Amino acid sequence: VQLQASGGGLVQPGGSLRLSCAASGFDLDYYAMKWFRQAPGKEREGVSCLSSSDGRTYYPDSVKGRFTIFRENGENTAYLQMTNLKPEDTAVYYCAMDLGFDYCKGFDPRDENLYWGQGTLVTVSS
Repeated sequence: VQLQASGGGLVQPGGSLRLSCAASGFDLDYYAMKWFRQAPGKEREGVSCLSSSDGRTYYPDSVKGRFTIFRENGENTAYLQMTNLKPEDTAVYYCAMDLGFDYCKGFDPRDENLYWGQGTLVTVSS
């Protein structure tokens, strides 16, 4: 069982990037999916959540309107589309699956129900 995150890289301010999180051994239809990020010297913070039960999405104010979490029909992959990127978005981004719930119930990175993928680095710089 595995979550494989990919898509990070270097992008200029104002640019866009799409991250992918491919699941194997899990059916994402049964779990809420989340993206977190961790910048150097800072705590890990949640940036998006997708409820599998009803398709609702949740974002903190820092990324609302710029980030979109979604899944394509028939794919066992979650995506994070990031637009209008800012230097403060620079971080290692992690996807995580909530093994306890199929709906979003917050962004606590210490939640023991979270199953983590490896990180992918996003650098926003000119």
